[in-house]
Amino acid sequence: MKRIAVIGLGYVGLPLAVAFGEKRDIVGFDINSKRIAELKDGLDFTREVSPEELAAASRLSFTDSLEEIRDCQVFIVTVPTPIDEFKTPDLTPLVKASETVGKVLKQGDIVIYESTVYPGATEEVCVPVLERVSGLVFNKDFFAGYSPERINPGDKEHRVTTIKKVTSGSTPEIAEEVNALYADIITAGTHKASSIKVAEAAKVIENTQRDLNIALMNELSMIFSRLKIDTHEVLAAAGTKWNFLPFKPGLVGGHCIGVDPYYLTHKAQAIGYHPEIILAGRRVNDNMGPYAAAELVKAMIKAGETIADSRVLVMGLTFKENCPDLRNTRVIDVIRELEDYGCSVDVTDAWADSDEAHEEYGINLVPSPEAGTYDALFLAVPHKEYVAMSSQALRGYLKSDGVLFDLKGVLPLGEADLRL
Repeated sequence: MKRIAVIGLGYVGLPLAVAFGEKRDIVGFDINSKRIAELKDGLDFTREVSPEELAAASRLSFTDSLEEIRDCQVFIVTVPTPIDEFKTPDLTPLVKASETVGKVLKQGDIVIYESTVYPGATEEVCVPVLERVSGLVFNKDFFAGYSPERINPGDKEHRVTTIKKVTSGSTPEIAEEVNALYADIITAGTHKASSIKVAEAAKVIENTQRDLNIALMNELSMIFSRLKIDTHEVLAAAGTKWNFLPFKPGLVGGHCIGVDPYYLTHKAQAIGYHPEIILAGRRVNDNMGPYAAAELVKAMIKAGETIADSRVLVMGLTFKENCPDLRNTRVIDVIRELEDYGCSVDVTDAWADSDEAHEEYGINLVPSPEAGTYDALFLAVPHKEYVAMSSQALRGYLKSDGVLFDLKGVLPLGEADLRL
């Protein structure tokens, strides 16, 4: 049985390594020595894997040493694929991970990528790096596969083993081997794609589809706001039809939905096609933070607040509820827009790491906001701790004429002053 190394132990890599570690020898590799030390102590800051689950993966070891993965025959790369400030794919982590693997690549080894990319990236970007560093020849000395990650951070129901896995390989024989490798741990089954490009494309359109559906809901929300109709009431009524899709308006951030469409549009433009619908959806979703902030400011003005002297409490900074992940959170757009209006903004979050919030966004989280001191409360992320609070309890943070904005409509109808 071939020995596996998982390269990158974040939200994707760690759960995968743990799943394999219950059945076979596997090494989890990460360049972050602090992360390795924490995992060796049974701690996972992402909260995706419990100490009990880590302990159950008895055949899993952790390292930041390249020498300790040199004897592995399968390398699974699970590093992030973000975008830069110009909305262009940043393949730097993928290239660096490929350089790392290339240093230990041997005759007959297989390199499988799980990171979200545009169709063609594995063979056009990653494989040449592996060849250059290793001196080996693709599909003669070593082989490649692609099996896109489908991790949903914070979701305790849909786990890595219970989500059907798409697999692929650079030759028909390697495709079979890669598929069998994952089939050993994925209880939901696998789907073997005909090529690496097909598997890459399948992944990138999964989140593009979601992005466009949410963009439609966000645009409808803006229309219904002008019509003085509650969007969530409309969706509840429309949802009584059996084939109505249950999407809701909101901020679209995180490491997937707010990023993946740009990988597809980047490749489309590179081959001479300008995508209209995908980019239109992105524009709508990218503008929702400033739009929500403007709606709150208008409501505060109507309530008689002086915006330049106002204090606003934003509850929740992570990109989604019940998850500590701060990557590409669009709550920051709301905060920056409110600050541009002259508001003094305090941010609290029951799940986010305060050091990470400061490092990534320059925000000092307020652990215990003072009651009765805010002119507005923006409930941005409905963590379970906040959902458990009544509207009366939330209003306890506000002055008597303060405005309560329930972004995602988690409070009963009529209990907030504003919602999308």
